[in-house]
Amino acid sequence: MAYSGRQLHSMIDASGNLTLSLKQVIVPDPDDDEVIVRVEATPINPSDLGLLLGPADVSSLKEDSAGSRLTFTIPPGRLGPVAGRLGQSLAAGGEGAGTVVAAGKNAAEFVGKTVAMLAGGMYSDYRLIRAENVVVVPDGATAAQSASMFVNPQTSLGFVETARLEGHKAIIHAPAASNLGRMLQRICLADDIPLINIVRSQAQVEIMRSLGATRILNSNDDDFVARLTDEIAAVEATVAFDAIGGGSLGSTILHAMERAAIRNMKVYDRYGSDTFKQLYIYGNLDQSETIINRAGLGYNWGACGWLLPPFLQKIGEDGADRLRKRIVDELTTTFSSHYTRTITLSEALQPEILRAYARRAAGEKFLVNPALG
Repeated sequence: MAYSGRQLHSMIDASGNLTLSLKQVIVPDPDDDEVIVRVEATPINPSDLGLLLGPADVSSLKEDSAGSRLTFTIPPGRLGPVAGRLGQSLAAGGEGAGTVVAAGKNAAEFVGKTVAMLAGGMYSDYRLIRAENVVVVPDGATAAQSASMFVNPQTSLGFVETARLEGHKAIIHAPAASNLGRMLQRICLADDIPLINIVRSQAQVEIMRSLGATRILNSNDDDFVARLTDEIAAVEATVAFDAIGGGSLGSTILHAMERAAIRNMKVYDRYGSDTFKQLYIYGNLDQSETIINRAGLGYNWGACGWLLPPFLQKIGEDGADRLRKRIVDELTTTFSSHYTRTITLSEALQPEILRAYARRAAGEKFLVNPALG
């Protein structure tokens, strides 16, 4: 029996207008090795917003009279990076969890079980997927607890693995109060890795302190740069992961690492320290230009992007399996997610709710439950 349900789509036309709408779609009967999952929990991650809203100007939001679609304007200068998707109606939502309601003959054992998926098109009532691409969640775990089982857990573990592979002793992370940042803090505590957490408010300082963090810096404090340099020097941190992207925070971190390294130099070198410093940008919370001031930075540094899929390819299937096993084993502890609000699929298109989740505020995470309406 085929299932019918809603699916949230994003489309950009040649004029630079982005439209969000709920489409009614038919989910065909599963093949022998496929299952149909009733989606019951799917998070709104920054990567999902990249597909949903792209480079659109959120302040240009317009709602049609029926309340069934939203439109936005994309400034002409931002159209270039999305030229490849013009005219395509793309289903949104990267990961989620739910109950298997139908299956092919080779996957019948999944029926009735709660599973997690990293499949795309998750902002849907139902999702057809190959059985090999679902993970049965641990006994007692709910769909909501399992919805964010892939992106943030694998990314936070990926940061630690990257630091180890490259020989770094300690890590710097910004902004640290996000769901991902909280996972990273728990991992570093368990694995005895020094972690410097950069946050943007005193409330976030308290959040991180409650998780056992001891090195927490508020970037809005007057003595932030001096304290950052001292903390880096104390633990010899030489790698940073930055989700903000735009602005000059990355440059500030690199300069603090260089100043900390110079403290240990016995002989002056006009080319700077011989300590290699690495900045990884893995997000785009600030969509302005990334500014790196090279003056006084020396030459022994690097700045580039960090993305989960290439990292997983780098460590291979055995490495990825090792990460996934740890995530399953520690799903409700190390890798638990905090959601500030659960919304329905219909509410995802309500202007005020969209403006709230589009802010991408640290510590604020929305969960969509299509089963609620």
